[in-house]
Amino acid sequence: MRLFIMAMLVLPSTALAGWSLYEIFLPNGLTKLEMAQLGLGLMLFAWLCMAFWTGIIGFVLQLFNIDPLSLRKKQSKPDEATQLTQRHAVVMPVYNEDTRRIMVGFEACVRELMNTPQADHFDFYMLSDTRDQNKADAELRAWQRMTKRLGSYASQVFYRRREKNLHRKVGNLKEFCERWGANYESMIVLDADSIMTGERMLDLARRIEQNPDTALVQTIPMPVRQNTFFGRFVQFAAHLYSPMLATGLSFWQTDSANYWGHNAIIRIAPFMQHCGLPKLEGSAPFGGEILSHDFVEAALLRRAGWQAYLLTDTTGSYEEVPSNVVDYAIRDRRWVQGNIQHLGLLNVKGLKAANRLHFLFGAFAYISSLILFCMLALGTADALIRATSVPDFFTSEYQLFPSWQVARQDMMMVTMWGTAALLFLPKVLGIVLALIKRREEFGGTFSLLKSSALEITMAILIAPLMMFYHSFFVISVFVGHSVKWEAQEREGKKVPWSVAFKHTQIMSCLAVIWGVTTFYYTPSLFMWLLPVLIGMVLAAPVIRITSSDNLGIQMRKWGVFVIDQEVNECTALKRLRVAMNYFALSQYKAEEPALPESLWVTMPEQVLSEKPLPMRPALVNNA
Repeated sequence: MRLFIMAMLVLPSTALAGWSLYEIFLPNGLTKLEMAQLGLGLMLFAWLCMAFWTGIIGFVLQLFNIDPLSLRKKQSKPDEATQLTQRHAVVMPVYNEDTRRIMVGFEACVRELMNTPQADHFDFYMLSDTRDQNKADAELRAWQRMTKRLGSYASQVFYRRREKNLHRKVGNLKEFCERWGANYESMIVLDADSIMTGERMLDLARRIEQNPDTALVQTIPMPVRQNTFFGRFVQFAAHLYSPMLATGLSFWQTDSANYWGHNAIIRIAPFMQHCGLPKLEGSAPFGGEILSHDFVEAALLRRAGWQAYLLTDTTGSYEEVPSNVVDYAIRDRRWVQGNIQHLGLLNVKGLKAANRLHFLFGAFAYISSLILFCMLALGTADALIRATSVPDFFTSEYQLFPSWQVARQDMMMVTMWGTAALLFLPKVLGIVLALIKRREEFGGTFSLLKSSALEITMAILIAPLMMFYHSFFVISVFVGHSVKWEAQEREGKKVPWSVAFKHTQIMSCLAVIWGVTTFYYTPSLFMWLLPVLIGMVLAAPVIRITSSDNLGIQMRKWGVFVIDQEVNECTALKRLRVAMNYFALSQYKAEEPALPESLWVTMPEQVLSEKPLPMRPALVNNA
């Protein structure tokens, strides 16, 4: 029913937008270029309308404090008085990461649970796939110092490094589940830059124990610890809009939520039975190992009858984001390849409709940039052809009156303002919602308003860069270029001018040629393209300037891009901040730490062309 409601909102909106384009093109006769633009425009408007109505619904539900799942006033929460009865694992897979950051973050999460009455119900695992020998040695030395600090609680923390990191993160978690999964009811999966509060981890464990038909609960990881201007811009936008957008998303996906790979809790038994990922037949981009495994694992759990939910409460779950445009784009390049691969999984037998939409929208989030770029290119080509051709006013041999060229300025303005509404109204509503309910979290009303104005300006300026990058990435994936999935840059660094120009020279040269040509032949089109061209021409200075720590810190002093965890810092982030300044490695050569006894249970590989078997009542030790 929820998906039907969304369809009744999205389809008429898309049809109306498509009709407005058709009315613009129709008076002078549809050319092939215009027909192509119309087809691409319909796909793009469908995507925009889905995002628009998701935001609108999220705004209404958030404004009136309505739970997106039950549609009741009171949000459903687990009974906090109930004691945990099962054992749970907290796992952090790492791969060639900065030793200081992962160890300090890991210890902060451990200490968050150490001082709670439920501490005995949790074990912690750092699952290292690190191949760099120096970093592997540093991890062991840091681990030795950490276990001494933890005292008696060190018996509940474990470090395991694989000799062969087969199948990347998927293989890392699979090996953990096969060796020790039978010891635990669930696992809370952290990323290398994740931080979670003790309250949030306990909340997740209670939700799993009190909802026996639920296999996955995903939190919203909120960006923190950003100092560069770009990092703070992304961080602020996430804190401002995420609660509203997540609420709208939760409304239509209900119990078929997506999984984002970390800051989530997973029931281990169904995960092991239903989430063994096969190697796909064929070549890239649709064949080979499944790259964006998290989407697929959530879909496989749901098709087996298990429920998956997204928590719209953003407290207590944190991560970090790339600190500059270049690193942000590099991370997106990996996601582009993984998400486009999902298009080849749309026909997996037994998938729920919401999960198929997750696959489709995940890929279209990047393909939409190529569609927009193609629409702009086709529109430019059409305008140049008209500008350099002599118009034929008599298209028939026996025509009495000429066929004048008609410009539907009225429909053009309606379409322009309608598109602007689709793009910016959800942002405006997110700001209004924050002003009503959360303005103190952003430093007060004035701080929120000036930060929001700068955020929208930056979003407009950076959008052309991301459009170009995503378009290039999508094309490179479809022509078969693969990418290495390496550890991402997590700490802030200022991008050198040489790097900024290296990553933007083609884009900027194209924009200059594009702008000069349209200005000479079709000045009116040039004015329409100006917002896009400015961002592309100024790409290098934008990348360089926004990667500045000093500028970001100065903005913080001016009250710009302030977030709630800077106004009221939680204990977990305070632990992390303080410990980062005092981190040191052991001076002695560390030995491999002891591990629990393995209880080997094989994780079967799924057959995607067949329906899954029903859940087994219990895992059986196959050792």
